[in-house]
Amino acid sequence: MSDEYFVLEALPESIIAALEVRDRWFNSLPRPTDGGPEFVAADLQSWRRGQSIRVAFLGGDTALHRDIEEATKQISDACNLQFDFGFDESSGEYRRWSESDTEYAAEIRVSFDRNGYWSLVGTDSIDRNIVDPLMGIGGAPNTRSLNLGGFDIQRPASWQGTARHEFMHAVAFHHEHQNFRGPCQNEFRWEDDEGYVPTQNADGVFVADSAGRRPGIYTFLAGPPNRWSRSKVDHNLKTTNDPDTVMGSFDDASVMLYRFPTLFYKSNPSDCAPSGEGQDLSGLDKRGLVLLYGENPVTIPAEPERIAAADDEDSVGHLIRMQSLLDTIAPSETAGLESLEVPSEHQLQATRLIKEYLFPER
Repeated sequence: MSDEYFVLEALPESIIAALEVRDRWFNSLPRPTDGGPEFVAADLQSWRRGQSIRVAFLGGDTALHRDIEEATKQISDACNLQFDFGFDESSGEYRRWSESDTEYAAEIRVSFDRNGYWSLVGTDSIDRNIVDPLMGIGGAPNTRSLNLGGFDIQRPASWQGTARHEFMHAVAFHHEHQNFRGPCQNEFRWEDDEGYVPTQNADGVFVADSAGRRPGIYTFLAGPPNRWSRSKVDHNLKTTNDPDTVMGSFDDASVMLYRFPTLFYKSNPSDCAPSGEGQDLSGLDKRGLVLLYGENPVTIPAEPERIAAADDEDSVGHLIRMQSLLDTIAPSETAGLESLEVPSEHQLQATRLIKEYLFPER
């Protein structure tokens, strides 16, 4: 990877703005005693254990669809969660979605026609409040929730790792460089070297000046091809988790850890740099999937028996938090009464997700 041309994965500003509105609502809720608001948000972004998540494609041929299905088996093989790509043996085709859909053809809607590689996180892919209608990106049935730009024309050498990375986002995993237990925030060179004279190459990319002084991350990403504002850099690179947020230890072998240009790091080699090629899920990636979704299929009885039947302590805690959150955001729902207040769209979406999680058969 050339330090002089590096494209970072990022959602459009309009989608980020919608996510920030939703997150502000989450943060306004009474703080749970067993985890911060960010952990609640992570809970709401996860799918049900044992769920079969439908995947559909916009564009691309059968060979590409099949290869993506094969690449993502590392994820579904590691936990109690399945991807349903909708392969039709009679036609030899995989499930497709269209921009005219009014109902969900799939929870994960893959495209190849937008720039870059990105994905909404977990159940954000079915949140109609998170939508950019002009770009056709978001959580509505007729919008893209995961993009592998240009895969239908020419795949990069590391395409399998990229596909796994984005599908890990789709099952509610975040970037490893934003893990507060890791070294990345303190290891990143946010600002220019002292005395740096802004210098650009023929493509407009900020590079070292004639004295060898380097641009910092803010300056480098402000130029092409990314053209990011400081706030967008902070949103995508800086750690935002509270110290009491539940998160695993930093994993330098994770498929969710970027290999950034060397100018991003204060030291070389850097403790923030990946130890592997980022093609395959690490042992800790798989452990995280097991903690979130379980290892083996389980019978899911109705609440409250379901809490007693949960297969481990993590599952019990997750279910209790979800029930507690439902009591917090929609007390009338749990009491069987009609609310006198007009709920917000985010409250309605969160209530729907929690009820589908707790009462999947209803």
